[in-house]
This record gives sequence, C-alpha cells and structure tokens, in this order.
Amino acid sequence: MAVKSLLGSKKTTEDKKLEKALRPRSFEEFPGQDSIKKQLKVFVSATVERVEPLDHTLLYGPPGLGKTTLARIIADTMKVDYVATSGPAIRKGDLAALLTTLKARTVLFIDEIHRLSSDLEEYLYSAMEDFFIDIVTGEGLGAQSVRFHISPFTLIGATTRTGLLKAPFRDRFGIMERLDFYDVDSLCEIVQRSAKLLRMKLSDKGAKEIAVRSRGTPRIVNRLLRRIRDYAQVAKKDQIDKSLACYALEELGVNALGLNRLDMEILKTLHFNFSGQPVGIDTLSSALSETADTLEDFYEPYLMRKGFIRKTPRGRVLTQKGQEFISQEFKSMNQNKKTQGELF
Repeated sequence: MAVKSLLGSKKTTEDKKLEKALRPRSFEEFPGQDSIKKQLKVFVSATVERVEPLDHTLLYGPPGLGKTTLARIIADTMKVDYVATSGPAIRKGDLAALLTTLKARTVLFIDEIHRLSSDLEEYLYSAMEDFFIDIVTGEGLGAQSVRFHISPFTLIGATTRTGLLKAPFRDRFGIMERLDFYDVDSLCEIVQRSAKLLRMKLSDKGAKEIAVRSRGTPRIVNRLLRRIRDYAQVAKKDQIDKSLACYALEELGVNALGLNRLDMEILKTLHFNFSGQPVGIDTLSSALSETADTLEDFYEPYLMRKGFIRKTPRGRVLTQKGQEFISQEFKSMNQNKKTQGELF
C-alpha cells in the first residue's frame, strides 16, 4: 500500500515518530467515538464488498480528536492507497497533478480543508461528482480546455470549521461525521495504551489524573504523557503514579481543570482588563499576542464547554461562573504570596 505525505510540520523528528507509533491502526484500537466508528465500519465494509470507492467523507470537530487517524484507518481497512495533504499547501496546478496520478479507490486526505481557496473548491466539484477535471492549455486566443478523466477516488476532508466551507462544496460529501470531546474513561484507555507502547508503567490513578486534565483530547493526553515521562526519567521513577503526575502537570502549568497558562490569561484578561464586558476576538487576540484562529479553534471551545465564557453578538464575555472562578484563583494566589512572605 503506497503512502504519501504532503503535510508540512514543525514538529521534531522524535515527536513525529512518537505520534505515528501512538496512533491506532484499526477501528478496534481506536477508543471512544463509538457511534461514529459503528457507522464508518458499516460504510467501509459495504464499500469493500462492492469494490467501490467510499463516498466522499467530511470529518469535523475540534483539533486533536482523531480526524487524521480515522482517515488513515479507513484507507488501511479498505486496503487502498493513502495520499495526505493540507488545504493551505495546495495550489491549482498541484491539485491537477495530484488528481491525475491517483489510482482507483485511493483515499485523498485534505487536512484543514476549510482553508482551500474558493477556486479550488469549485475545481473539485467535477472531480468529486463525475471524476474529471478541465485543464486550460495555452494563453489568450489560443487557450484551450482539455478534459482529463481521473480514477474514482475518495476525498476525506478534515476541518475545525464547517461554516467556512461553501454549501455546494459541503453538500458533495456523502458522509459527514462530527467528532466530539472524549470522556475520562476513553482518555484513560488511550493513555494506558500509549504508556504500554512507550514502555512506561502507569498506575490507574496516574492515568486518571492525566486524563482529567487533557481537555477531552487524545492529542493532549499523549503529549502530556510524553512530558511526564521526562519528569519520571529525571526523578529515576519506574512508574508514573498520581503524585508524580500531579507534580509534573502543575510544573507544566496544567491545573486540575485542564486549564493551561493561556486559558488563565484569557479569563484574567476578560475579567481584569475589560471588567467582564464583551470583547471582540481581534481585540482579545491583540491583548494576548495570540492569533485569532488559535483562540477560536483551540482555547474557546474548552472554555465554553466548562461554562467560563460565552459568545455574544458583541464579542466574548465572561460568565458568572468564570468570574467566580477567576476571583477565587486571584484570592488563592494572593494568599499564597502572603504565606510565602511570612515564611521568608
């Protein structure tokens, strides 16, 4: 089975190897998302029996929930080629060259598909529906449109923002599945599996502590496990228990609710800088020196899920729960400083 990757990444070689090693390779190894797995297994099994390409599939939801992993599992289950790329990396000429080289039933995975240009979305219409593309050759009066037929393939798109896809493009996906945050039990299963692959001993309480602070996201639970493994190695511990997990997570700036330092900065900024008044995303982005896309895709969903902030027509606003939480945190911080002052 040929596997190509056109995905650019800033991750280190070690991180890439670890991520690849920790990723499930079958539906059975993939914890959580039970209803989605059940449906996909039916669709894939029926397609394999008919020896046809799977219907075009759109996987959407917050980042880090397994969209890329599911796409690869689908290709492996169907025993077909898998080609991966990303929306920002594709230009029209690249897309034409890519589509004309696909073999029959190949899975073409496009990450961040919402970042395709409008022209590329429209260019994919004929490729997805009728499996042909038109390529213009020549210039001016001598320009001609040449039609190329392409092999039937499956496009799997992954996105965190379905609203940015044009309706005609979105409607061409026959399968649309939304991945949601994972529960603690599923995350415990994931982190225990990853610990075994990393040859680390992990107690049940240690696993639960990591899972609770992982924002319902497998990518985060695996990342935290790798960092806690570093603390365990330096401390010469052969097992990650609850106390070690708690210590390492606090050192990493991840509190008992799974909030990290930027989460806390968002809440503090809304509370102290803007007195709890609605704040536009661009203003908040400037105040925190962080991109608006990062705030919207990664931080806001979890903070809204915890009930700390909400979106309004006028901007982001801190809820009563969020105000009480920040006030309590600020009070605790001042108390700790006072205690330290008395000690020294």
